[in-house]
Amino acid sequence: MTKRYDVDRSNDEWQTILSPEQYRVLREAGTEPPFSGEFVDTDDEGLYRCAACGNPLFRSEAKYHSGCGWPSFYELVSGDAVEERLDTSHGMVRTEIRCARCGSHLGHVFEDGPEPTGLRYCMNSVALDLTAAEE
Repeated sequence: MTKRYDVDRSNDEWQTILSPEQYRVLREAGTEPPFSGEFVDTDDEGLYRCAACGNPLFRSEAKYHSGCGWPSFYELVSGDAVEERLDTSHGMVRTEIRCARCGSHLGHVFEDGPEPTGLRYCMNSVALDLTAAEE
């Protein structure tokens, strides 16, 4: 049985809402090329949200430069912001991260991040929107 999400749209609806690159990454579990994304080197303050549904995911304070080529975070806004899935594609065993609100693919999480969590949430820039911090 397929899980129902709070934001549940058809593929046609997603294709209308998202750019072709966002659709490829968010809905087809693609990956943008390393060091190509808008947020790789961004240090702007604010809240990172799912680009498909606006679900809050990461605070800018949890972002760091890991050197992996994708935006990296060590902590989620809340423990229920994402869901984890086993990903055995491309001959690797990884933990995929999907938005808990709409099921969109965001990236992967690894256990080689900094303290205090030791986690590295390695996200695709096209999967994220940054809402600037209010002054």
